[in-house]
Amino acid sequence: MTENQVKEVLSTVTYPGFTKDIVTFGFVKDIEIDGDRVTVKIEITSSAPEVKKALEEEIKTKLEMAGACEVIPIIVQPTMPRETSSRGKNIAPQVKNFVMVSSGKGGVGKSTTSVNLAIALAMEGKKVGLLDADIYGPNIPRMMGIEDMRPEVVGNKVKPIVAYGVEVMSMGVLMEEGQSLIWRGAMVMKAIEQFLRDILWSDLDILVIDMPPGTGDAQLTLAQSVPVTAGITVTTPQKVSLDDSRRSLDMFKKLNIPIAGIVENMSGFICPNCGTESDIFGRGTAEAVAREYDSGLLAQIPIEPAIREGGDSGKPITYHYPDSETAKRYMKAAEKLWSTIERINEEGGVSNEAIQPTTPPGVSACSTSAKSDSGGCG
Repeated sequence: MTENQVKEVLSTVTYPGFTKDIVTFGFVKDIEIDGDRVTVKIEITSSAPEVKKALEEEIKTKLEMAGACEVIPIIVQPTMPRETSSRGKNIAPQVKNFVMVSSGKGGVGKSTTSVNLAIALAMEGKKVGLLDADIYGPNIPRMMGIEDMRPEVVGNKVKPIVAYGVEVMSMGVLMEEGQSLIWRGAMVMKAIEQFLRDILWSDLDILVIDMPPGTGDAQLTLAQSVPVTAGITVTTPQKVSLDDSRRSLDMFKKLNIPIAGIVENMSGFICPNCGTESDIFGRGTAEAVAREYDSGLLAQIPIEPAIREGGDSGKPITYHYPDSETAKRYMKAAEKLWSTIERINEEGGVSNEAIQPTTPPGVSACSTSAKSDSGGCG
């Protein structure tokens, strides 16, 4: 067999849990051919033994069917340490990058954005976590198809549930369905800290955090607990939504969080029958707002029935309909987001030191950079 023939065979080996093959992912690092013996070195992001075993079996079976007498698959994880240039307080040091997905108001598709961006990043080969920090309205479990699952408890910590190659944690998998949480702000703040400190997150490249709407206690607590690498604001094209988006963007500025961009949801409608795209709610209006804050549009996501259907049934469009226009836009947004994260780290990373509640006596514990217009915290 030639190296090209081996690569052709390996291009039919899909990475467990995904639709892309190991060649497309870039996991094939070396191929050695010695007569009828083929040695293949594969570098994967997962540490799960079942993933390694599944790949070994499929690689051996397919190469032997193609004519190799002896197949030696060597499957390893990256040995290079994942370094970060970020500084300041970090209660989840095993996570390299944190991304806060926020919105000025509810109902604009923030959770849908978080889910599909997380899956898109995982499909690109990143080790990804998804934290549902929307304590009062935890929708992520349903969207990820894990609403009936309960996480494993190890000692006094909790293991995240893995779905679509993403580690997931949400208040929705810790309480009974339909149960309400009537909590004051202090309890919400404590819950966010525990989600970061007491969850057994792996060594993640990125943790996508779906925040509650607004600019309150949860956002300030998160920013003070970990150095947030980048913030994303989700909006719709309507002016009412854009007004609230400005508040979300202003919050990022005051918390010293670099802005990765705006996701404009409901930006056009794609007819499921003819594929025609119509701007029923307007389109592109978020671009001017993004420029006000020295940022840009991360994506313009249209209304497409498959998005709603996927969210309700736990079948995210990016994974289950990768050839759809919406999925392609989420994948492109994930690429742009990762490029922004790499640039931020190359330029020195981020720090949350300036917003820590360690001010002199007589001064508000909330940093002046994180004060609201009324003078209060958050």
